[in-house]
Amino acid sequence: MSNHRRFITAPLIAATAAGLALTAACGTDNSSTPAPASTSASENAQQEKKADSPAKSERADLTRFRLDDRSQAGITDIWVVWTVRNTSGKKSNYRIDWEAVDSSGTRVANSTELVTDVQPGQTTTGEDITTLHSTQGIKLNITRFDRTAAY
Repeated sequence: MSNHRRFITAPLIAATAAGLALTAACGTDNSSTPAPASTSASENAQQEKKADSPAKSERADLTRFRLDDRSQAGITDIWVVWTVRNTSGKKSNYRIDWEAVDSSGTRVANSTELVTDVQPGQTTTGEDITTLHSTQGIKLNITRFDRTAAY
């Protein structure tokens, strides 16, 4: 493993451990659901109207979750990118556990993304590199999604 990869891996492990400690006592959504599909401007407007309804789920705060293949010149460079919109009335932290499965249903990657200190009504985006070698035939599933109050 190169020094560069060690440099990235150590903070990622520390951040994941911190996220696990913060959310250990919280309720969870253990169902596996597909990641949100890309949406058009009119669909985004409809989603915003739905997000304002009182019976919304915290899972609706995850408005985008997809793979971004930035590979070039024979070098694999695949990222997971997301958008979270805080529809609650409190500053919030989010934990997103995900898996990537191939066309035969075999898990080929999984990870956890932590999003912190999102203000009410604020939209934030993020990205993280993956260990995937291709996006061909890959399906993303959200295996856990939690929103907790941030202090």
